[in-house]
Amino acid sequence: MSAPSSRISRPTRLRAALRPAALLAGLLGLVSSAAAGTPSEAAAAVAATAAAPRSAAPAAVAELLATAARLEHGEGVPRDMPQALALYCRAARQGDPQGQYALGWMLANGRGAARDDGAAAQLFGMAAAQGHPQAQAMLHMTNASLSTPLPACMLPDTPFAPMPPEQAAPYPQASKQIGALVDLLAPQFDIDPKLAMAIIAIESGFNTRAVSPKNAQGLMQLIPETAERFRVKDAFDAEQNIRGGLAYLRWLLGYFRGDVQLVAAAYNAGEKAVDRYKGVPPYAETQEYVKRLARLYKHALHPYPAGAAATGALKKP
Repeated sequence: MSAPSSRISRPTRLRAALRPAALLAGLLGLVSSAAAGTPSEAAAAVAATAAAPRSAAPAAVAELLATAARLEHGEGVPRDMPQALALYCRAARQGDPQGQYALGWMLANGRGAARDDGAAAQLFGMAAAQGHPQAQAMLHMTNASLSTPLPACMLPDTPFAPMPPEQAAPYPQASKQIGALVDLLAPQFDIDPKLAMAIIAIESGFNTRAVSPKNAQGLMQLIPETAERFRVKDAFDAEQNIRGGLAYLRWLLGYFRGDVQLVAAAYNAGEKAVDRYKGVPPYAETQEYVKRLARLYKHALHPYPAGAAATGALKKP
């Protein structure tokens, strides 16, 4: 498997980047709680949120954003950070970049929820993919883990169905412990555990110490570049490897809009090869890989969050 080539350009911690008030005002276009003390300042903050770049959002999403901004800044209503965060999250789940950015900003500053730099970075990446300039600026300032799950409010309402016994049959007995870990972690990345298990079965046969001739390592066979990108320090640690592999899978699902066949081909041969051939590359190994995955995972399409292909500052080649 191969990984995208671009990197986060500045290893500056998000926490340090957010301290200066002038930087906050310049980059975010929003007024922090310390600066939003007067009605005119709060109104300016709401106006900045309303005017921020976004995709052509339905009226209902625009209303969510406007209401959330009023609640965040106390404009005409009592300030209510948790409710503002919940409304931003509803907009973010519908793929709105301003909702994704605003939710990331709230989490980066611990407004309405516990501070979570990793989830904030994921959300900035999703918004940046849709051209949100403030999100792009913030994304280049974070060194947070890129394999951090999205916040709970962004996860599916209905969990993925458990693996039927007939689908689990091809997997060895040793896979049960790994399967329990996948069942725990995969929903945090909005990934069907059955897809992750199929990838692991093909990649490593559930061998945590597996190493390929190309130096792909561990359960999900992360090459060193991919492990570095998703901040996996020990590719032979089962949990770290699975988290990194799930983060990469989520990126591929966003990149290929949930097309499982193309995701499988890209996991094996790299997304650039899939782009070059405009489909599954004519490599015998890759074509066999795609067939094997189809036998283990019976769905042609997989849900994917809007903007997921930018998570971790990854760019389309």
